[in-house]
Amino acid sequence: MSADPVFDPPREIGILIFDDVEELDFVGPWEVLQMINTVARHLGEAARVRVRLISPDGGDITAVKGMRVGAHAAMADVDALDVILVPGGNGTRPLIERDDVMEWVSRIGKQARLVTSVCTGAFVIAKAGFLKGRRAATYWAAFDEFRALGLEGELVPDVRYVRDGNVVTSAGVSAGIDMSLWLVGQWYSPAFARMVARGMQYDPAPPYAADV
Repeated sequence: MSADPVFDPPREIGILIFDDVEELDFVGPWEVLQMINTVARHLGEAARVRVRLISPDGGDITAVKGMRVGAHAAMADVDALDVILVPGGNGTRPLIERDDVMEWVSRIGKQARLVTSVCTGAFVIAKAGFLKGRRAATYWAAFDEFRALGLEGELVPDVRYVRDGNVVTSAGVSAGIDMSLWLVGQWYSPAFARMVARGMQYDPAPPYAADV
């Protein structure tokens, strides 16, 4: 386990979902995070985390490629999280114009130990003020738009994920899986993270390693 208190193992993890979210942006991390409990049970342990999908009003959402998904909770039902994860997709553009969403992300993020994003979810956490003076990753094709919107944050090219303080951001789509596995390695151990990756039959090249 990491000595960094930012990476103390979480209990409550929330993933914000919304219309026109990119499917793999949230389904990839969801699979990794839920696999924590699958591996724990395999080891004879109790579930370690609770992972919830949270939509603005608690209703179903339709993702950008047509997947319909139900939420576990509405934003109004969630007062605190250890980790908040904001995925990306075309839906982030209208999302950053919604005062209720931005207020909730800002409030929850300030209380959370970790604020994380995948792809253009970086737009949302930047608008909420979490990337000011920080390095961050996002989808390679979104760099110019991020800057054109006047969002604050130093974008880092050609990386899968970036950690700066208590903010961890990943590049596009599949990069959210790598980021989530790295977080599992920080919360528990690289060996446990490799068990999660093996449970998913996920075999990236180079193989996952939390110490690089």
